[in-house]
Amino acid sequence: MEWVNETLVREFVFLGFSSLARLQRLLFAVFLLVYLFTLGTNAIIISTIVLDRALHTPMYFFLAVLSCFETCYTFVIVPKMLVDLLAQKKAISFLGCAIQMFSFLFLGCSHSFLLAAMGYDRYVAICDPLRYTVLMGFGVCVGLVAAACACGFSVSLVTTSLVFHLPFHSSNQLHHFFCDISPVLKLASHHSRLSQLVIFMLGVFVLVIPLLLILVSYVHIISAILKIPSSVGRYKAFSTCASHLIVVTVHYGCASFIYLRPKSNYSSSQDALISVSYTILTPLFNPMIYSLRNKEFKSALRKAMVQMSYPVN
Repeated sequence: MEWVNETLVREFVFLGFSSLARLQRLLFAVFLLVYLFTLGTNAIIISTIVLDRALHTPMYFFLAVLSCFETCYTFVIVPKMLVDLLAQKKAISFLGCAIQMFSFLFLGCSHSFLLAAMGYDRYVAICDPLRYTVLMGFGVCVGLVAAACACGFSVSLVTTSLVFHLPFHSSNQLHHFFCDISPVLKLASHHSRLSQLVIFMLGVFVLVIPLLLILVSYVHIISAILKIPSSVGRYKAFSTCASHLIVVTVHYGCASFIYLRPKSNYSSSQDALISVSYTILTPLFNPMIYSLRNKEFKSALRKAMVQMSYPVN
């Protein structure tokens, strides 16, 4: 056997945008503007929630954490992608690829469980409003976020370990723009069915279980809303859940398409396109969907802007 076939892969080369070579400078400008706007939007949301005591409630606490996750999530992928759009060689080291995959999975998985916690928050607020402040105290909220992070950390550690303990001897050309599971697995010299099964089951654990918890919450929520006698009351109750439902639909729709479909249907071009949506566009829209639909947040934001424009001496 030739020596080149026995050489271990020490770096990966991204080919995610290779078919769009003439558009890469334009893509750089567009993605940079979207990224900066995302960072600015999330910074405004987090600072408004921290500074305004009226927003120190469980719902806004979870929203602030969600914005932090979105900011860190984009930071793991987008800066490297922007550099690669202008670089001749779009490479990442073996260790760097493992770190990127671990960080991306940790934040993404934690995000899934956080959405389940937010669903539980809406369930308590609508189905048991008299005990809301007791059931959703600060300690409970912190515990739910810690549990989401612990689940995300465990899943990302196991998955990354399984993937990067596989041998990589042949091609190092990654048909993607970051180190996602499927394109990296495709480059492994061989991988057992057990590894594939474990990774698939972890995907089910991260996506299906939180989604089922959210669905159970909303079955009870809808049942409680239908019992409200006035149409105005029903509308107000449901409007507090609409933003969460939109974010859940986008997040689980994209993630399920990528991670839960049969590997025979794998398409690197489709995955790259979907990945652009949930690594660049979704982190921009998610916090905006929550904040711009909420009158209380908009009022707090206007008050903060007035205080900044006319500071009290």
